[in-house]
Amino acid sequence: MTSPQPATLDEALVRIRAVFDELAKGAAERDLAHEHPYALVRELADAGFGRLRLPREYGGFDVDLPTLFALLAEAGQADSNIPQIWRGHFTTTEILRREQDPDVRHHWATAVGEGAVFGNAQSEPSALVAGVESDTGWGVITTRIRRDGSGARMVSGTKFYSTGARFADHIRTAVLDDEARRAFVVVPARHPGVDHVDDWDGIGQRQTGSGTTILTDVPVEPLGDIGRATESLRGLDSFVQIVHLANLVGIARSIVAETVDIVRGRTRTSRHALTQDATADPDVLAVVGKLYSRKVTAETLLQHAAQRLEAAHEEDREEAFSDTYIETSAAQVAVIEAVLDAATIAFDAGGSSTARNRVHLDRHWRNARTLASHNPVIYKPRVVGDFIVNGTRPVSGYYVGRTSVDVAATDRPAANDDLEKVTA
Repeated sequence: MTSPQPATLDEALVRIRAVFDELAKGAAERDLAHEHPYALVRELADAGFGRLRLPREYGGFDVDLPTLFALLAEAGQADSNIPQIWRGHFTTTEILRREQDPDVRHHWATAVGEGAVFGNAQSEPSALVAGVESDTGWGVITTRIRRDGSGARMVSGTKFYSTGARFADHIRTAVLDDEARRAFVVVPARHPGVDHVDDWDGIGQRQTGSGTTILTDVPVEPLGDIGRATESLRGLDSFVQIVHLANLVGIARSIVAETVDIVRGRTRTSRHALTQDATADPDVLAVVGKLYSRKVTAETLLQHAAQRLEAAHEEDREEAFSDTYIETSAAQVAVIEAVLDAATIAFDAGGSSTARNRVHLDRHWRNARTLASHNPVIYKPRVVGDFIVNGTRPVSGYYVGRTSVDVAATDRPAANDDLEKVTA
């Protein structure tokens, strides 16, 4: 850490928002230059960003979920890579809040309270799946744990979609345990056996570090088994999706703000326009009005989903969490439609000049489209419709491949395709 951690939430928010301001200043240029915001991610950690959901007993601020997601939307407006970089960290924090092993919870919650950052490395490259080890219901996992001569557990394997790992202190990675079951362990992110390959070639979200992580005889950290019990995982399938919804809300806000700047800066419109003053052109103003409506739609649905998940945690019943997944899935469909539409029609407010690289408006569509490809939205209308018509409750994807699931006999899991990238 480069500076003392703030003691109160108010102090933290001042510092966090100052970092957001710095992130916003260079977000468009970093997108073009493929420059990762390493220093600013560290500054967020030092400002207490990673402690937002941590219980107070460990030095956290224990904010509720609507507050967390509102702040993630602010982060997404500054730089949409940021919520995705931190998604694995906040997922780990959620697990720690419900961790059933008190020693594991204390050890890692204390580390987060001192500023530690978690990254993600769970999915594997499709090229590896043609062979092999064990299909857990989440696809083939080739990453294995072995014991060295002293009995220490060592992890080797190759991961992709390892978002946030290159910015992190610790990585929570999916492995096959000694009984060939899917499990998660914590490994050090900066161990010599960890190779962070900067090969993410997505059209958007280019600075999330979502490329390959190669693990070669990397030791499992002490007390490195997090979230073994399904009780620790309740609500996570909705949580990880709502992080993306918050990010999309941030993108929608950026689209509105940047389009307004473009309109105010225009010196002419079109020969078909009713006026050559863009700020008085009714057709241009209507475009901005549509953008604002799409933003309000996304914001309202984010708030709804966040409140539903908060309420589910208060109820702490499996049915409440599956109901929340339905609400989150419905929100996902509508938010994606709204934000992608906004990212497309924004160009109508500025004419052909908005297609230039230096305007950077295209990054919003690319980033929103990339986020929309996670947890594939194509399956969500069917999941929602099956619940509305038949009462079919989707079982959490985090229970797939586990032996300690306790769900009602009338429940059945959604198709694996719907769940395959819940944590990617």
